[in-house]
Amino acid sequence: MSKYFLFFTLLSIHYSNAKNNQTEKPKLVVAIVVDQMRYDFLENLSNRFTENGFKRLIDYGYNCKNNYFNYVPTVTGPGHSSISTGSTPMTHGVVGNNWYDREKKESIYCANDSDYRHIGGDAYSGNKSPNNLLVDTFADVNKLSNNNDSKTISVAIKDRGSILMGGKTADAAYWYYGKERAQWITSNYYMNELPDWVNNFNNEDNLEKYLEDWVTFEEITNYDNYEIDDNNYEKQFKGKDNSAFPYSIKSLMKHNDCFDMIKETPYGNSMTTDFAIEAIINENLGKSGFTDVLTIGYSSTDYVGHNFGVASVETQDVYIRLDREIAKLLSFLDKEIGENQYTLFLTGDHGVLEIPAFLSDSGVNATAISKEDLTEKALRKLYNVFAIEDEKFIVNVENNQIYLNDERIRELNLDKNIIIDELVEILQSFDFITNAYSAEFILNSQNLSGYEKLIQNGFHKERSGDIAFILKPNVIFHDRKGTTHGSGYNYDTHVPLIFYGNGIKNGETLDYTEIPDIAPTISELLGQKMKNSTGKILDFILKK
Repeated sequence: MSKYFLFFTLLSIHYSNAKNNQTEKPKLVVAIVVDQMRYDFLENLSNRFTENGFKRLIDYGYNCKNNYFNYVPTVTGPGHSSISTGSTPMTHGVVGNNWYDREKKESIYCANDSDYRHIGGDAYSGNKSPNNLLVDTFADVNKLSNNNDSKTISVAIKDRGSILMGGKTADAAYWYYGKERAQWITSNYYMNELPDWVNNFNNEDNLEKYLEDWVTFEEITNYDNYEIDDNNYEKQFKGKDNSAFPYSIKSLMKHNDCFDMIKETPYGNSMTTDFAIEAIINENLGKSGFTDVLTIGYSSTDYVGHNFGVASVETQDVYIRLDREIAKLLSFLDKEIGENQYTLFLTGDHGVLEIPAFLSDSGVNATAISKEDLTEKALRKLYNVFAIEDEKFIVNVENNQIYLNDERIRELNLDKNIIIDELVEILQSFDFITNAYSAEFILNSQNLSGYEKLIQNGFHKERSGDIAFILKPNVIFHDRKGTTHGSGYNYDTHVPLIFYGNGIKNGETLDYTEIPDIAPTISELLGQKMKNSTGKILDFILKK
């Protein structure tokens, strides 16, 4: 046997083994992020779920019951970025949905990119890319491992929920644009025109089913708090004089940004499931010979939660319906990809606080304040110290951080460090603030713990503010009606984490896990390594 024949025989065997090993991996990884889903929703609504949705994932997958975000702010942009990259804002750079850019002297949005234009929608809706991410996602690592022979498709109503999950090598990221016409769109970062299947989905007749009246899925008397469905704590849709069921979508659309209203109802989730299924079919996901990735963001839960709150009939209904969407998706994956041929994980991008006005009226210390009030009070006290009235000292308050006007401070020949020290003391004197810290303290301190460590993990040297502060529990920046999130308290940080499918053990744990653990665990399952991840591999959930 010649050495050349031997060489090519061994090469052939190696290639064959590589292909055989490849088929043992999942054909498809499905990443599901439910916007604003607290962990306790799984338990509180478990008796309303079917056996084929959330319960199937819990009963046959691996449930990490003690899963938390390990940074602040707990909002959508950083949430999706931390899930996808296995790191915190300190590393991946997405420090908020928005942050102040000192060079541009303006607030910027986490997914905006003026170098790219819209494909579908209008100019503002499509100037997007993942370029604000500073590190790779697990989907990027997967594609790089196979020379881009696999596919990554991301889908979510929110642009940031799609773009920041797929990463920079994604074949496509799609998001929803309503207004005068309902359509799924993208940007020319990914492509120069929408595929035919997307245009077909955007057909007006196809979208008619998402405009049905929103009535409760079950009899309303089956819901907790149904007696107070109409109350003064929840926001109302424009054109409706109460916050109670039913909701006539078609008649309310004209008062509520037309087709944009779909995203504020459970039908936004239904539309997302249907679009994701079409993506699997038309993009031939799971058929590449390598592991493909599909990320799905269920965004409507967040819109409903902000408007109506944790205890509302509306929030219960959106999760009862989402359970059926999960069941529909799993059933489709079984048939299209094959049972045990896909791996799936489900988590949330943050939690949420109950409506503060409701808590307050129930005897709990809680309140909603405005950033404008905070800024005004802080500046007034600062004026008393320096005897200079100048509203330009503070240029931005974002993510519970204050950005100072460096240029103005230099013009007045003042010492910025002294101003920071004074502002920290001023903030600490406010009864709705627990503590405040300079950026220098956050960046240079060692061995921080508790809330201070959460701030440090979420702090980026170039993108974060000059001062960070902690609001007291149950205090938010918001209107009186509705609610929000962003803190480091359990109601915002404790979210579900369930792994399911190919390569995943069946079980549960109360061991502490963190959001950045997800991506390196998926990469480990696929035989890959994430170099920039700060999370740990949850090897106890993986079949050996």
